[in-house]
Amino acid sequence: MKAGRILEWLKEDYGLGRGHGMALVHVIKRGPKIDAKHVGSGGSHSDASDTLWLDGKATRPQ
Repeated sequence: MKAGRILEWLKEDYGLGRGHGMALVHVIKRGPKIDAKHVGSGGSHSDASDTLWLDGKATRPQ
């Protein structure tokens, strides 16, 4: 399924914008692992891990 259709569904049913929607599209299509280029890069989407935290920030290891 194309990302556009998933984004439309997420916007209609959950009111999600494109950024959050694309994160969920990634998880739906490819699972929670992200490309290593985002790990520790210091950018707005940087993280210390290569796994998206699907159950919220509160459960992320410090």
